[in-house]
Amino acid sequence: MARAAQASDQQTPGQASGRQPPAEQVPGRKAPSPHDRPPHEPPHEPKAPRELWADTLGHLGIRSAQILLVLAVITVSAYALLQIRLLVIPVLIALILAAAIGPFVNMLRRRGIPGAVATGIAFVALLLLLAGVTTVIVMSVRSQWNELVQQAASGLDELENFLLTGPFPLDQEQLNQAREGVIQFATSSQVRSGALSGLSVVTEFLAGATLMAVILFFFLKDGAKIWNFLLRPFSGRREAKLRRLGSRTLEVLGGYVRGTAIVALVDMVAIGAALLIMQVPLAIPLAIIVFMGAFIPLVGATVAGILAALVALVANGPVVALIVVAVVIAVNQLEGDLLQPIVMGKAVQLHALVILMALTAGTILAGIIGAVLSVPIAAVVWAVIQVWTAEDPNLEPMNPHLPPANSQPA
Repeated sequence: MARAAQASDQQTPGQASGRQPPAEQVPGRKAPSPHDRPPHEPPHEPKAPRELWADTLGHLGIRSAQILLVLAVITVSAYALLQIRLLVIPVLIALILAAAIGPFVNMLRRRGIPGAVATGIAFVALLLLLAGVTTVIVMSVRSQWNELVQQAASGLDELENFLLTGPFPLDQEQLNQAREGVIQFATSSQVRSGALSGLSVVTEFLAGATLMAVILFFFLKDGAKIWNFLLRPFSGRREAKLRRLGSRTLEVLGGYVRGTAIVALVDMVAIGAALLIMQVPLAIPLAIIVFMGAFIPLVGATVAGILAALVALVANGPVVALIVVAVVIAVNQLEGDLLQPIVMGKAVQLHALVILMALTAGTILAGIIGAVLSVPIAAVVWAVIQVWTAEDPNLEPMNPHLPPANSQPA
């Protein structure tokens, strides 16, 4: 009895109640940590804000926010530039033309002609070329306008007879209703308002052309000094990379314009010769339109060829029109398979899908001018990305022998 009572007195309270003592009270046993949980047991405390952005979903959210911010900046910038498009478009056109005719100015300066005189010679030559093209178009249209009107009237009469007596004849009443609808549309307020807006477009075009000519002159004369002024805040490797970007931009723009001009000249000569041989009215103006349309890749020359085929259909009949269509298709195939790869070279390294998307975006934002400028801008953007990411290691200056902008000939 005494021994049982003594043993009972030596038991701990936890043992007396049938429970195990706490781990910290058991000699040689480590106390459990709050972080020592089984893998399947969820944490009881919420994550810190920094831990919320550390997982996969957090990284995705950060990247999505960055993309949205970049898109917002691009959208706001594009909207702001569109508000001053009367300044932006002349600057871009002047830059492209300066890159195209810059080597000619440099050649004159290397031959000992002062910079201002060389710039004036190139500038006057460009203006004379544009004036000559405009004069040829106006004189050709004026000399053949009456003949074209008569042939168009007879062609429309033949078309009306075909619609009345063809395999799917129409009623005379239907033709009269269609004619009245065209007349009502031509005399409607919508057309008059469009004519008024056309006058404002002509005014903006003249103002933009004048501004472009002035900017082009200064780009040709003081382009190097302007670029050096813009690079004054930079130094070291960043300045060197920006100078490479400028050289690459001039190389891409100049190569694009000169290559496109050569391809457009071949298109103009081939299609114009076919139109002259088949005695299609307005053959020379249509050939010049083909030349200008070639500066819109993929669709420009095709649309100009369709216009020539329509004129041939109205003036010379369906057989001549089909021949014109065949010539246009053959010239486009020659351009895409032979001329573009050889003449353009590496000036524009863009996929056809990228070109199509750039054309669509440029047309939506700025109409025909946007379609003309979109492809060279896209080519420059891709070249800038290549240089900036060091994927263009063989970059060389476009004109390594160009003397300084304010130098005098020896």
